[in-house]
Amino acid sequence: MYKVAVIGASGFVGIETVRLLLAHPAFEPVAISSNADVGKTLGEVYPFFTGRTDLVFEKHETVLKNAAEKYQLAFLTVPHTAALELVPELLKQGVSVVDLSADFRLKEAATYEAWYGLTHTAQEFLAQAVYGLPEVYRGELTALANQRVSEQLPALVSNPGCYPTASVLAALPLLKSALTDADDVVVINAISGVSGAGKKLTETTNYCLANENLNAYGAVTHRHTPEIAQTLSHLAGHTVSVQFTPHLAPLSRGMVSTVTMRLSKEAAKTATAKTIYQLYEDAYAGEAFVHLMAPGTMPKSSHVKYSNYAHVGVAYDPSTRMVIASCALDNIGKGAASQAIQNANILFSLDENTGLAHEGGIL
Repeated sequence: MYKVAVIGASGFVGIETVRLLLAHPAFEPVAISSNADVGKTLGEVYPFFTGRTDLVFEKHETVLKNAAEKYQLAFLTVPHTAALELVPELLKQGVSVVDLSADFRLKEAATYEAWYGLTHTAQEFLAQAVYGLPEVYRGELTALANQRVSEQLPALVSNPGCYPTASVLAALPLLKSALTDADDVVVINAISGVSGAGKKLTETTNYCLANENLNAYGAVTHRHTPEIAQTLSHLAGHTVSVQFTPHLAPLSRGMVSTVTMRLSKEAAKTATAKTIYQLYEDAYAGEAFVHLMAPGTMPKSSHVKYSNYAHVGVAYDPSTRMVIASCALDNIGKGAASQAIQNANILFSLDENTGLAHEGGIL
């Protein structure tokens, strides 16, 4: 058993990470932290865990002290900026990290500073952070796992955001094919449940204001935009311009991202709905967690709830040369906690399915 810590464990993503780890056959959570809940048992804060564990919330600094003597891996489920201090300290002590914050996702510090409005104080770690979207960067993650063992070096995985995960999985097969119009803008409209805003109550997440309501927000300014563009550009082999508009829906959890991409005029001469579908079928044939819907079917968020699965559907409109691809996933699961464990499985040379091969719920 590998011993692990969850730092910042009391939020929605943190507690989902703990829930999954408690049932994991190879990872044992031995420390959890929350500066707001110090001294309380997990069951006191979340009665769901009553009788299941005796874990007690500690201060972040307590969990950090002599970290390498207590655990080999830390999951950071903290807000952005907090990881800028935590990651260097953990790596210095020889502890590997899966960071679920945004602090090490963008490869250029200047991009991070422009979108997040603050100075990146740990730029020297950006180059070694591997972006943890296995369906795109499995080779890099595997190489990192090998390096962790062969060179006895702690590893840093930057776990993707929920919107980028859904958007990239929707677009991946087509952008890798080089059939799109390189000069066109990739348009993304995505909808998320309220849990994506975090545990802290705000006017936006107040039940009376969020229920029976749909609204777009963060148009042009949402911080996941450069993260999506970075990965789509990697897939396409050239700079991809992205127009990303997120929406809030009155759901506890769940997400659907619909991506619209235009084929080049040359590609459109021979493309059909069948050939586009075949691209997606080939791309995801070997993926354990990405399932392609039948032709003519689009995914539903309820079908992947509480799971690490992503469902993808694709359609083609030859009259406009537009491919419309949609991905549904659980924003707290594949969009955060369970994907972090998928990455940890790779990092510790376990089967990616370990502790994750469970189904979601219909209701």
